[in-house]
Amino acid sequence: MATFTFELVSPERLLFSGEVESVVVPSSEGEMTVMAGHAPVMAVLKPGVVAVSEGKGAVRRLFVRGGFADVGPDGLTILAEVALPMEELDAETLAQHVRDAEEDVADAKSDEARQAAAERLSQLTELRDALVH
Repeated sequence: MATFTFELVSPERLLFSGEVESVVVPSSEGEMTVMAGHAPVMAVLKPGVVAVSEGKGAVRRLFVRGGFADVGPDGLTILAEVALPMEELDAETLAQHVRDAEEDVADAKSDEARQAAAERLSQLTELRDALVH
């Protein structure tokens, strides 16, 4: 299977850089699978799991919260506000993300900001519920 270059970067560190077969991206428009030769696109990320297929059945899973995915001729780059390998994401870490989102809803100064924060909260709650079950 053809490969392409993928990088996932957060403010703290470079979490992944290498050749991959496919990447499932949790975009605000829905999940999208990027493969070699994908059409150029830029997407806003929602909280969720990026699944990276490195080939030979190996799949690496990384949690992301906020940011952008940019597919271009050189491959896929994800710039995430928060990103962690799934093995570093425990119930308490996720609970803290939910509490932060709840505070964002309470502190929102406009209806638009409140709606965006409520949507993030809903997505994080969904993710938490999916990981627990």
